[in-house]
Amino acid sequence: MAILAFFATLLFVGLLGLLLGYFLKSYFDVKNIQTIESRIAKIKQQAEHEAGEIISAAHKQTQELQTRLIKKEQHLESREVAFDIERKGLEGKKQDLEKVIEETRQKAEQYTIRLEDMAELSKDEIKEHLFGEVEQQYKDAIVKRIERLERDGKEQYDEKAKGILASAIHRMSNPVENDIISTSFVLPDDETKGKIIGKEGRNIKAFERVTGVQLVIDETPGVIVISSFDPVRRVIAKKTLEKLIEDGRVQPARIEQIFEQVSNETEELIKQKGKEALNECGIKDIPDELATLLGSLYFRYSYGQNVLQHSVEMAKIAGMLAENIGANAYIAKAGALFHDIGKALDHKSEGSHVEIGRSVLAQYKIDEEIIKAMQAHHEEYPYENVESLLVQAADSISGGRPGARSDVAGMYIQKLEGLERIATDIAGVESAYAISAGREMRVFVKPEEVDDYRAHQIAKEIAEKVEKELKYPGEIKIHVIRESRIVEFAR
Repeated sequence: MAILAFFATLLFVGLLGLLLGYFLKSYFDVKNIQTIESRIAKIKQQAEHEAGEIISAAHKQTQELQTRLIKKEQHLESREVAFDIERKGLEGKKQDLEKVIEETRQKAEQYTIRLEDMAELSKDEIKEHLFGEVEQQYKDAIVKRIERLERDGKEQYDEKAKGILASAIHRMSNPVENDIISTSFVLPDDETKGKIIGKEGRNIKAFERVTGVQLVIDETPGVIVISSFDPVRRVIAKKTLEKLIEDGRVQPARIEQIFEQVSNETEELIKQKGKEALNECGIKDIPDELATLLGSLYFRYSYGQNVLQHSVEMAKIAGMLAENIGANAYIAKAGALFHDIGKALDHKSEGSHVEIGRSVLAQYKIDEEIIKAMQAHHEEYPYENVESLLVQAADSISGGRPGARSDVAGMYIQKLEGLERIATDIAGVESAYAISAGREMRVFVKPEEVDDYRAHQIAKEIAEKVEKELKYPGEIKIHVIRESRIVEFAR
């Protein structure tokens, strides 16, 4: 019984604890809810207060904006009223002016009619009569005045023209190319000179035979002179020499290999020269084929003056002149640069270089104004635009500057070209090179077509033609070379 009473007491105490815990929890929950509701009420009150302030500020800004807009409208209305008043004033003045003009015209007509009635003369007759009287009365003064105006005007225009030309020439400072028959080549050391000469001179003989130039080796240390009137041969010979020295194997077979390689690279060099000239003059959108033709002028000379350098110089002068007088500088420069383009093909086509040049430019669809500018520099065609006059003026300036050209050099080159042409016109001749300033000529014949007896005949035939067709001092030594080579491959 005691145990049951103990468990009953323990159960009662447990239930009492549970009830007490439940009531305490309910009490604290109610307290928390009241606290949260109080905080929510405060937050709501604060939010309503801030919202009121924002609405008040927005209302105030709206009122200020409306006030400014009203002021602007009033200002615009006042300006519009002022403009209307000013416009009406101007319209009134215009009407008054038109009225005065009309009255003046009517009075002039009335006076004219009166004069015609009084003098029984027409208006033209009165004018002629008045001019006649003035001319007769002031004839001497008028003549002197006209002469003075003509003289002063001519002097002013002459001075201005001289100033423009002088400015163009002064700004054009390209050096004159005088190296027309030889090129100096600097060797890395004196030992290289011995390699180039070779044993018993076999290397230098092979080099001269292959390239068609003459190597002048004197006492000057570290220098060899490449001599030839043909600039293409000199350039190819120089590059061949450079590659031989770089390669280190200077021997006849290697000379021929490198010469052939450099000859094939010359086309790229020509194109490069043409593009450099176009870039220097600012001429754009030119086909590569035309640039190559232009570059080939680098190897042409006219009276000792390099044709490509002459053309570039002309283009710059023509452009300067055009800028000074307000002409089209691009047309003037392009016309000047292409003025001798026909010389790149005059040995292949019939006609003057101007006519050939016109056809070439038309073929590549060059602007017609550029063609007009270039075609009149030798007066074969009329001056069809102002740029054509500038091209001719630039040609005269570039070619006429002291030292730019040499008639002696031109005649010298023509003589050497004539020598080679006489030889190459003979059947069986493969190539001919004039060397030693034209005192010697080396002629290579085709061994499969020319035997030894015919080679002797060719030498004699060339000598007779030279004596008959050319005038020259002293004598010319002619070498006819017949060389056979047999090549076989072992595989």
